[in-house]
Amino acid sequence: MIYLGGEAEVVIGEVVVKKRRPKRYRIREIDEILRLRRTRTEAKLISLARRIGVPTPIVLDVEGDTIVMERIYGTPVKDCMSEEISREIGRLVAKLHNANIVHGDITPMNMILSEGKIYFVDFGLAFVDNRVEAKGVDVHVYFESLKAGFENWESLKKAFVEGYLELGKEEVIKRAEEIEERGRYVERRLK
Repeated sequence: MIYLGGEAEVVIGEVVVKKRRPKRYRIREIDEILRLRRTRTEAKLISLARRIGVPTPIVLDVEGDTIVMERIYGTPVKDCMSEEISREIGRLVAKLHNANIVHGDITPMNMILSEGKIYFVDFGLAFVDNRVEAKGVDVHVYFESLKAGFENWESLKKAFVEGYLELGKEEVIKRAEEIEERGRYVERRLK
């Protein structure tokens, strides 16, 4: 299977091969530097997340703009979401944030349930940041993905918050709510 994303081409076979694609609108030399740097950062953060207890694929090789990873067999979380799963996602995101890892794209599309564990499989937008604002945006992205994909999004959000607060900081949840309010304010102003 081949998936073309905004940043990369992903080939899924016995292993997963993710190759960042060149951006034609960038100066070639700058594009190459950015792709190499982002690939290395992604591989490092996948490995760091795994070391702190967040299930991720094992990075098998990194060369240039390409990462080769273990393939995780299982069910996409978007297809089996429940309050229990959302609560566990909250715990795992809190672990990431406690290590100052901001995922950048926390959605059920980027997680696989396998053998009772939730694997985070895409760290393409991840970065290191200790600011509450960055972590709040991370949580807000998850909340928005719940609203867009699930009728019972409110109970899933509540379960996530419960899980997050077992290990994480309340100020991050409050910031996510402030970010949501900012969005509502802008929405009201545009009407």
